[in-house]
This record gives sequence, C-alpha cells and structure tokens, in this order.
Amino acid sequence: MLKEKPKLSFWQIWNMSFGFMGIQMGFALQNGNASRILTDFGANVESLSWFWLVAPLTGMIIQPIIGYWSDRTWSKSFGRRRPFFLGGAILACTALVLLPNADKYTSIFPALLVGAGFLMLMDTSFNISMEPFRALVADNLPESQSTIGFSIQTALIGIGAVVGSFLPWILANWFGVPNNLPNVKVQPNVVYSFYIGA
Repeated sequence: MLKEKPKLSFWQIWNMSFGFMGIQMGFALQNGNASRILTDFGANVESLSWFWLVAPLTGMIIQPIIGYWSDRTWSKSFGRRRPFFLGGAILACTALVLLPNADKYTSIFPALLVGAGFLMLMDTSFNISMEPFRALVADNLPESQSTIGFSIQTALIGIGAVVGSFLPWILANWFGVPNNLPNVKVQPNVVYSFYIGA
C-alpha cells in the first residue's frame, strides 16, 4: 500500500511552483520581442514564421525526452527532478542574456544565424525546466490538493506572462530606459528586460 503524501501549506505549494512564473516570463519576453530582435538582425518579416517553427519542434523533441529522463533520474544531492530545473535554469539565463546581444558574437556566423541559435537554446532550456515542473504536483501533493497545486501553477504562469509581456514597456515608460535610439540593433529597454528575465 502506498504511503499517503503529506499535505502542504499554500505557501509550500506556491514555493514549489514558483519556477513556472520565471519560465512563463521568459516565454513572454521571447514571444513579444524575438521577432523584433531577429528583424533587427536582418530577418525578413515574411520569413519570420520559419524561425517560429523552432518552438514547437524543440518542444516535440525535448519534452518527451526530458519527461522520460526526469521520471528515472535520482541524485543524492538534488533528488528526482531538481537537476533538470537547475540545468534548464542555467541554460535559460544564458540564452536570455545572449539573444539580445547576438550581434556581438558574429565573428564566424551572421547575427541572424547566431540569434536563431540562441532562440533555439532558449526554447530548449524552457522545455527542460517546464516538463519536470509539471510533474511536481503529482509527485509531491496528495490527490486532495492536486487542484490547488495546478491552480497555483496556472496563476503563476499568468503572472509571469503579464510581467514578461509588459516589462519592456514598463522600463521605457516608468523608468525612462531608452527605446528608440538610432544606430542600435536591439533597444536598451528590450535588452534590460531580457537581463531581468534571466
């Protein structure tokens, strides 16, 4: 007979699910600004849809693999799913910092290709972290608390999406971060938004 999982407090469930806010904030920054960044690096508006194929393709490939591995991975120091949270978070932070600065890494490849590579890295890292986070509710909560667990995850996803979507506007309009400088590939309000997201 399986042992009943202990009930967790609201704040324990909140802390357990808080990473979803960061993941969704990253997705919102990506969705709201990647097209602008890639066109700044030279992508034609007509061909942007090809770049957006990266997200569903990496999700289709990465999520089942990570789900399989995270179900079967156990680390003495990190436990069951934490290695994936840590690895995905490090990669996501790296990609969020690198994407708006892709033009600075163009000694071999053009900025557009480098930016597309960083976009792919960003999608991959979000998927590495997101899949194990989804499983945390089933792993850690008794069935009687699964509804509240998924509700808190959903609320944090919404908060992250709103914050990530509005962050460039907030930086420009509330804090005076420039958003229309001449001769700048990616405007500072977008760059700093990605840094905050990281």
